[in-house]
Amino acid sequence: MKRLLFTFAFITSALCAETTFPGVENIMSLEEFHNTGLDQLTPQQIAALNSAIVRHYEASVKTQVTQQANMIAQETISRHEKQSVLERFGLPDLSFSQEWKEAPGISGTVTGWVGGNSFKLDNGQIWEGQEPIPFELVNRRITIKPRPNGQFALELEGNNTTIRIRRVK
Repeated sequence: MKRLLFTFAFITSALCAETTFPGVENIMSLEEFHNTGLDQLTPQQIAALNSAIVRHYEASVKTQVTQQANMIAQETISRHEKQSVLERFGLPDLSFSQEWKEAPGISGTVTGWVGGNSFKLDNGQIWEGQEPIPFELVNRRITIKPRPNGQFALELEGNNTTIRIRRVK
């Protein structure tokens, strides 16, 4: 989304920018201007040449900006098409993906409680039970196991407690 906004801002500024081409007589050295024979042209012919260069530059910029905008639009559409219908509405994907089974768990020692149902691990992470945690966790070794749909479960000393938890910090 940020990339799309940046491109829109770039397109707008490129299209709205006043073209201030200094002219071939100003971008070339006097020797180059003479060697190319441009010093033999009338002021009207030089103005026509400058106008042609400006038109070519503006067309090139518009083409490049359009191509980049199309590319970003395609990426956005492709990313959107890869999402499930539920994900498009901000809901969790309920497909039966088994990827969570291969994800590693997090092990650590609980250093203390942080509020009523939240605890802190020795690595600084803070986790909160999505339901009451009926166990004393302080100074105990726990494992946090991944579950389907981006959820996590608390495992206490090798025993699955079936308590759903979520990371707060």
